[in-house]
Amino acid sequence: MAFFPPEDLLAAAARRAVAFRRDLHRHPELGLTEFRTASLVAERLTALGLGVKLGREVMDSASRVGLPDAAELARCYRRAEAEGAPSDFLSALVGGHTAVVGVLDGAEQGPVVALRVDMDALPIHEDESNAHRPAREGFASIHPGVMHACGHDAHTALGLAAAEMLSGLRQQLRGRVKFVFQPAEEGGRGAVPMVNAGVVEDVDHFVAIHIGTGVPSLSACAAVNGHLASVKLDATFRGRSAHAGGQPEQGRNALLAAAEAVQGLYAISRHHAGRSRVNVGTMRAGSGRNVIADHAFIEIEVRGETEEVAEYMRRRAEAVLEGAATMQDVEVAHHVVGRTTTADSDPELARIIAEAGAEMPAISVSTVPHQAGGSEDATYFMRRVQKRGGKAAYAVIGSDLASGHHTPRFDIDESDLSWGIELLTRTLLRLCNA
Repeated sequence: MAFFPPEDLLAAAARRAVAFRRDLHRHPELGLTEFRTASLVAERLTALGLGVKLGREVMDSASRVGLPDAAELARCYRRAEAEGAPSDFLSALVGGHTAVVGVLDGAEQGPVVALRVDMDALPIHEDESNAHRPAREGFASIHPGVMHACGHDAHTALGLAAAEMLSGLRQQLRGRVKFVFQPAEEGGRGAVPMVNAGVVEDVDHFVAIHIGTGVPSLSACAAVNGHLASVKLDATFRGRSAHAGGQPEQGRNALLAAAEAVQGLYAISRHHAGRSRVNVGTMRAGSGRNVIADHAFIEIEVRGETEEVAEYMRRRAEAVLEGAATMQDVEVAHHVVGRTTTADSDPELARIIAEAGAEMPAISVSTVPHQAGGSEDATYFMRRVQKRGGKAAYAVIGSDLASGHHTPRFDIDESDLSWGIELLTRTLLRLCNA
């Protein structure tokens, strides 16, 4: 199906996407606290004439894990209010229910197509030097220690721009398009509550996207395979404080137990059945140099090429934590705060994405599966759609990056947003009219 977007409309949508992306980049929000982001998304979708569901309507509260505590949720909510979050939508997100779904119905009956994008940022302090374009041009993060270091600000902008383009093409549209704006992808906490709320129960074709990931500008990859299953764990060690010089034998050293656990975690034997990973991302412990530390906290993740390998890594990690606690006669509590699974893209859907790209001579789209190096909880959406007999694909919008993902100088080439919008619009139209 040929689709020729009016150049002026596409250019206007791209300009708005860049501006919106920069606004989100300046106001990043961590997973399940995307109050400002989600309320702005809901406001824009409503203005475009889409049906909008948000908060508990599209997020199963009981399925959430790794939820920030009540004080942090309240702080982030107040900050969103102060930074201009639309009050008409903000109240529906209270308590960390920061998911939004926009629904666009076409002129005729047809298939249900979903485009999923993520919205959350990362706990990374953004580079403030003049060498970093967002800092140089005035749209770097104003929230210390939090930044969009993976491109989710661009994903959100792309999703809104695709909704804008399709909202003007209702008469060419058969069926229904769902624009799924997911919170908390980082840490694997956002997809499962939306899946369990039934967001994709009626979906025939599902597309998730990511920008960058090593794919260069003016290139796209219509299929990604090989996402690692992962389990995220928090562990808290509790010991007993004592004077480090006067009576050290009276103490029970939680910091030492945590340090021994870190060494043990990295020493876990790898599994023969596939790739595996372990990382300890943070450790916070103790209260002073002359005090035996009575508390320690570490954040851990393990990954595996299959769920079985990831589960093996989880079991071994929990054994290491408990063993380290026993060695130092302290207590340890550990719990899962996030998960991801595995899923492969359907070749048939990748082919349709590539056919849409073939209508755009300035770009190239490959159907050769791009092998993922990380994890993604969009895989839960994909698996659910595929289990019901639908098709799912994870696609990459290429972009030359200033620095790697999850680094303080991460930035995209914003000129890639324009053709990304066009590719998504062409793809969604093809899927609705297939």
